[in-house]
Amino acid sequence: MKEYGRNIQHLVQHAITIQDDTLRNQLVADIIDLMGTLNPNLRNVEDYRHKLWDHLFMISDFKLKAESPYPIPTRELLTRRTMELEYPRENVKFRHYGRYVESMIEKAKGIEDPEKKKEFVEIIGNYMKLVYQNWNRENVTDDIIKNDLRFLSNNMLSLDDESNLDSLSRSSRRSTQPQQKTNQNKPGKKPFRPNRFPNRNFKKNR
Repeated sequence: MKEYGRNIQHLVQHAITIQDDTLRNQLVADIIDLMGTLNPNLRNVEDYRHKLWDHLFMISDFKLKAESPYPIPTRELLTRRTMELEYPRENVKFRHYGRYVESMIEKAKGIEDPEKKKEFVEIIGNYMKLVYQNWNRENVTDDIIKNDLRFLSNNMLSLDDESNLDSLSRSSRRSTQPQQKTNQNKPGKKPFRPNRFPNRNFKKNR
């Protein structure tokens, strides 16, 4: 599978040649972790670890012997599936918000209590603004977030015009800013400065 690159293929081929079961399984576990790092989008797929193991056996041409936490696939089973990496194909209308925002929106639609629903929608709006700012460093207005929320919820959720969506973004900025040192001296007094030359006596030239 070209998606993982030659280095993964070489590691898999090397693992096949290892006779010691313990050493081989240790290397295989490291290869699985590396495969997941090289393809972070695959983590959004359900049972992505299972798919990594399937891909591993496919890369080895089903010659690798390893202790898999899942049923070891056969060539006949996997050849029925696509040979390409499976990426999430859900209808994410705004990918920078992610699936979590859409799941929150669906949950908010089912809340019957008006006050609780309003509070939860405001939380969603604040979170959407925080995610948007992390994705795009440019300033984003509340109106953009409110319009996106209406669009994502099919006009079933909305924020009040006076809603302020800066609470989460402000706290996030404060947490990332370095703290400034405060002056420990009392007000009205000059800061103490130790003598730089305590052992020197300066005499005027005559």
